[in-house]
Amino acid sequence: MPSEPPKVSIITVCYNSAATIEHTIKTVEAQDYKNLEYIVVDGLSKDNTLGIVGRFGALVSKCISEKDKGNYDAYNKGLTLATGEVIGFLNSDDFYPAPDVISKVARAFAADPKLDAVYSDLCYVKQFETDKIVRYWRSSDYKPGMFLQGWVPPHPTVFVRKRVYEKLGGFDLNFRIAADWELLARFIEVNRIRTRYLPGVMVHMRLGGLTNRSWSNVWKQNKEIWRAAKMHGLHPSLSGFALGKLWSRGRQFLTREA
Repeated sequence: MPSEPPKVSIITVCYNSAATIEHTIKTVEAQDYKNLEYIVVDGLSKDNTLGIVGRFGALVSKCISEKDKGNYDAYNKGLTLATGEVIGFLNSDDFYPAPDVISKVARAFAADPKLDAVYSDLCYVKQFETDKIVRYWRSSDYKPGMFLQGWVPPHPTVFVRKRVYEKLGGFDLNFRIAADWELLARFIEVNRIRTRYLPGVMVHMRLGGLTNRSWSNVWKQNKEIWRAAKMHGLHPSLSGFALGKLWSRGRQFLTREA
């Protein structure tokens, strides 16, 4: 039976993000769904990040600025501050491409009180020409075993009920570059939370993020993913996992937004 549309918490973590965070926040401000809590977790920025955040007044429900141990530690701080029934993350160089992103998320959760998480598609765009799409990450419905084949939903599009974090925990700081993969695998592949894929683009991500800056970081991320899989008793074959990721990545350059 449908329920009331939930309060949604959006968490943005940032550090020296003055070049992009205004655009990010404006796309939150433009959302047509108003039962929102917007949280900013800053890592003691040395530029004008906090000055820009301060210009948005009441839109920003909570803002803290303190030293952290990186993005995943900041994510966990945001989780402790969030009071919404549903929680999503929007990084300080990502943005929502349309004003109805959160309303679509809220409708999905309201329609199914047993639903634990939703996710969607993501577009990578040029860092300084954000209207230029470089890669289209089209996701799909989850089926058991897909994480062993290199599949994972794009984390910036994932919205999860707070009750799931309370039961299964937040980001594991033993993983420096793949804690989002570990968390999603723990939630979806290991604990089989109830998910729904919402077709369509939910987030645009600027190229130049930590993982994609170098082949060295890509290699380190894959090593961490392999370690996380083993930790959870998942045993992907090296060839199946590598080929799955290669196919997924290659398809992103060929797919175009509908």
